[in-house]
Amino acid sequence: MARYRGPKTKIARRFREPIFGPDKTLERKNYGPGQHGPSKRRGKQSEYAIQLGEKQKAKYTYGILERQFSNMFKKASRMKGITGENLLQLCESRLDNMVFRLGISPTRRGARQLVSHKHITVNGEIVNIPSFQVKVGDVVGVREKSKSLEAISESLSANSKTYEWLTWDNATYSGTLMNIPSRELIPETIKEQLIVELYSK
Repeated sequence: MARYRGPKTKIARRFREPIFGPDKTLERKNYGPGQHGPSKRRGKQSEYAIQLGEKQKAKYTYGILERQFSNMFKKASRMKGITGENLLQLCESRLDNMVFRLGISPTRRGARQLVSHKHITVNGEIVNIPSFQVKVGDVVGVREKSKSLEAISESLSANSKTYEWLTWDNATYSGTLMNIPSRELIPETIKEQLIVELYSK
């Protein structure tokens, strides 16, 4: 499946946020990429450009392609509640994002690779689809044969983040989705309302 494999720092500098994780280059050059990056003489962005930028930021953050993201928005708009919040909740419920949030991988890109290479299980069954939607009560774990992988053990030992909607059992290398997080709990700095306005045009 096609994925963005270009320079991550360039994208992070465009949004001036470490959307792919800690980035030393971004800390050093906190301005846009390219020869005109540091220039303050750029024209004011149009409303459409701001909305498009927010959608691109969300796509890059969660590692979702255009058609996938569009389909997720359609699904979110059919659900009860606020469309923008529904969209982020669908992004958060993706299996690759769950693997990242549980600390099994330090990045979403790494999490997607672990899922694709059949290292991850859902309710005891191997699932190799990164976009798989995890439901409340589902148990996401590391396959028995993969528990000895150095990359996984190093990531778990270095992980210090915890989330209210997830529980983790270090003895079994598995975590459970306790509930769908509300918007206030999702740490991503995405202005989802701008995405809703963009798709509503």
